[in-house]
This record gives sequence, structure tokens and C-alpha cells, in this order.
Amino acid sequence: MKKFQELGVSPDFVKGLADLNIYEPTDIQKKVIPILLSGATDIVAQAQTGTGKTAAYGLPLLEQMDSEVKVVQGLILCPTRELAKQVAKQLFKFTKYSSKIFTEAVYGGEQIDRQISALQRPTHIVVATPGRLIDLVRRKAVDLRKVKTVILDEADEMLSMGFKDELDEILGFLPAIENKWLFSATIPPGIQQIISKHLDKNAERIEVRREDTVNKNISHFYEVCKDSDKLYALQRFLKAEDENRGVIFCRTKAATKKLSMQLTAKNIATDAIHGDLMQKERDKVMRAFKNESIRVLVATDVAARGIDVSDLTFVAHFQLPESDEYYTHRSGRTARAGKRGVSMCFVNAKEEKTLRLYERSLGIKFRKV
Repeated sequence: MKKFQELGVSPDFVKGLADLNIYEPTDIQKKVIPILLSGATDIVAQAQTGTGKTAAYGLPLLEQMDSEVKVVQGLILCPTRELAKQVAKQLFKFTKYSSKIFTEAVYGGEQIDRQISALQRPTHIVVATPGRLIDLVRRKAVDLRKVKTVILDEADEMLSMGFKDELDEILGFLPAIENKWLFSATIPPGIQQIISKHLDKNAERIEVRREDTVNKNISHFYEVCKDSDKLYALQRFLKAEDENRGVIFCRTKAATKKLSMQLTAKNIATDAIHGDLMQKERDKVMRAFKNESIRVLVATDVAARGIDVSDLTFVAHFQLPESDEYYTHRSGRTARAGKRGVSMCFVNAKEEKTLRLYERSLGIKFRKV
């Protein structure tokens, strides 16, 4: 089993990883880190959330930084502010024992003036959402002329949120760029266009196979019931899960709000996150969930991106997702860091067929309750 040091990661970073109880590289880390450390390169890596991709690109990026040179040398683009904050936090933790490398996260939904003044401090790496980065560049608040490496994290998600033009613009104005690293769960046509236009035609392609990305520690269950009985079935499930914590997924904002109110009325400590929440409200809900004053979070697929709460025992699908890919993203919220977890679907007779499709495309097995 290759350890991080054998992959070429410096002892100081290995020590930082050990503090986070990270000793064994994941599949994507083993494949990607040696390539990214070997010199200037473009890479397309296909990997789901929860595969350890932040360390896969973050460690090589940190290795490249010259802490003596007080300019922005690395740029990471993320779809949501949650992911941007999470990435910046992880990089900070990796550098606990190394010379000081400063990372700043900038994103929409937060006062721009505060971010402008933060960027006046020495900054080596900027983690940004695309829209906010373009704002800052236009105001001359951030200088990207010396950026050697740009990373697109969850590129397909940025695309589905409508950031294609912004990505084109950003990739077009980096004069000193040597490395473009793109990470994406899927490679739809829009991502293929970005790859063809901006990345080297000999870019390395790494794929963490589908069956490797579906976490083996998750048990998949389903219950067939009429739509009108779903709420009752969900309550029974939550009762059986006792004090355990988890996320319940709905497809729409309206369903999310309604279900959250119904569960609260049954004295289950619940709150919801969806696209209609102001950022302040959203942060408040997430804080309550993290400090365990809420037991259950009801969420839409898009709102749940970037949620990283450890020790979630279950994920429940009150409404099935739009695609098998979203199913992987949803169920990957449980069983993090080697723990076990349950993914429970509540389906009507017609939806049972969809689960059969998931079984084939994701290589998993659903057990009927």
C-alpha cells in the first residue's frame, strides 16, 4: 500500500495529514498526486465527491507554492461558497507544519469589501466562485498575472449552475499559466468543450472507475409505498434510527419546505436548506446541524452540495433524484472516512423500476424493507 511520502508528498504535509487521521491515500490520490508533482501538466480527472479529490490536487498545489513570493500563484474555482470555504479550510489544515502558505476564499453572498481587504494581505492561493472572482478582477482587487496553476473543482456542477462564460473568461485571462487541472464527476459536452478549448490536447486523463466511487460502506435499502403513505413510512424509519443523524432529500424547494414543517410538527428536530434561503439563514441552519441541535436536515440536491458533516448515519430519499449521478452525490453524504452508513429510498411502485436502473449503472444492490 503506497503511503503519501512514497507518492512524493513532503514530510511536513504528511505530518499535517496524520493530525487529520489521514494515512492511506485514496484511489484518486494514488493516481493523481505523482502526475501533478512531476512537473507542468494539464489533467482531466473524473471523480465523485467524497473520493478525496481536495487532497489529490491540494497537496501538489501546496508543494508548488513559493511562500517567500507574496503573490497569488494558485487559483481554485468551485461552484458554491460552501465548497470554496471547505477547500480553503482543508488547505489550511494540511499546512499546519509547513512554511506559511496563505489561502483566501472569495465567493458571492458575502460583502465584497471585506474580501477586497482580505486580499490585500499576502495571499498565495485564491479559492473562488467564478462570478465573484470576475467581480474582483474587474475591480483590480486581485492580481492573477503570476498564477501558474488553475484548478476547476466540480467543473460539471459549475457548468450546470450557468458559469460556462465565466469559466471561459477566467481561463482566457491567465497569462502565466502552466497547469490546468480539471476535476469533474461527469464529462458532459459543455465540459468537453472547455477541455478542447483551454487544456493541452495531450492532457492526462484519469478516471476513478464508477464502481470505485460508490462507497462500499453504504447499505442501500428501499420501501415501496403509496405517495400518500411516504410521510408515515419516513417517520417509522426515523424512529427506528433513534438518535441517529442524517439528511433527507427532496427534489423541489416546495417539497423540502413542506416536509421540514411536517417533521417539525411531529417533534423531530428538523430544518431545511434550499435555494430560497438567504446565505445568512443557510449558515444558521448549517451551524445548528453541525452542533447537533438539529437531528435531521431536509435538502434539495443543489443546496446540499458542499455539505460536509461527519458522523451522518443515514441519507433518506423522500423523492428520488433526477439522475443516478445525483444518487451517488446524495448517498455519499453518509459513511464518510471509513464509517458505515444507510441510504434509504421511499418509492412508489412505478419508481421501483428506477432503482433497477441505478443498480445496473452504479453497480450497487438495493434491499427491500
